This record gives sequence, structure tokens and C-alpha cells, in this order.
Amino acid sequence: MISFFRDLFKPSADIARLIAEGAVIIDVRTSNEYKAGHIQGSRNIPLDKINNEVKKIKELHKPVVTVCQSGARSRVARSILTSAGIETYNGGGWINLQSKIQ
Repeated sequence: MISFFRDLFKPSADIARLIAEGAVIIDVRTSNEYKAGHIQGSRNIPLDKINNEVKKIKELHKPVVTVCQSGARSRVARSILTSAGIETYNGGGWINLQSKIQ
């Protein structure tokens, strides 16, 4: 619970800058949600499959920005990837992030 509040009030990184510098956007929504609309260039790895992809994500050697519909699933994915030693940022909802980076 403490980490939840720490993440809530933690200063956010400049996500747009990270993406411009090569960070990978991972959309953790279902494949059907992703097909209905997504950020161009993002990768779809549904949250329920993220644990199986940790090794591949580590091999990218890049920061990761997670997104979903509202930011809740991307926060969970960020926690999983951060625990695995991957530099990860929660980009929140994909539509909101898209408006910031285009």
C-alpha cells in the first residue's frame, strides 16, 4: 500500500522525452482493445502475458513506458517490470499519452 502512495506522488518523468530518445511503449491492454486503436509503434503485450515476456523486454536494453486504457493495468505492469530490473515508467492511458507525444 505504501508503494501505491509513493507512486501516486512521485514526480513523473518526461515521458515524451524518453519516447523521443528511444523508450519502448508497451500497451498492456487485450489484443482486441489494441486492435481498436493504439499508439503507432507501440508493442502489444497484454498484462496477463507480461511475466512471460520479461526476458525479451530486458533484451531490448531500453527504457519502457507502459500504457493501457486508464493507467491502472499499466501501473501493475510497471511494477512487474521494475521488479525485474527494467527501467519502466507508467504512461497511463494510451489516448492521453498519444496526445502528449504527437
